[in-house]
Amino acid sequence: MEREYRVLLIDRDDNVATALEEIPAGGCFSLQGEKIKRIVCVQRIKFGHKVAVKAIKKGSPVVKYGQPIGLATVDIAEGEHVHIHNVESQRGRGDLQ
Repeated sequence: MEREYRVLLIDRDDNVATALEEIPAGGCFSLQGEKIKRIVCVQRIKFGHKVAVKAIKKGSPVVKYGQPIGLATVDIAEGEHVHIHNVESQRGRGDLQ
C-alpha cells in the first residue's frame, strides 16, 4: 500500500491544505468529506506549505481558514504547490478599495 502523507484542511470551503510533513512529488494524501478524495502532489510540498486540493483558476481566490488569502496569478492544478510564485496577496495593499 502506498504511503499517505498528512495535511491539514482547516475549513471545508478551503481550496488549499497545509502539509504537516514534507511530501515528495508523486506523494499522495486523502481528504474525507462525503467521499474520500485522494490527491497526488505534482511537486514536492515542504512542511508547512500549501497544496491545492482542487484546481484554482487564474484570478480566483485562494481560500484558507474559510477566507480568501490571495488571488491565483496562474491556473493552479489540484496537487500543485501553492506559494508566492502563483499567489498574490491582497492583504495590506493600499491600492485596493
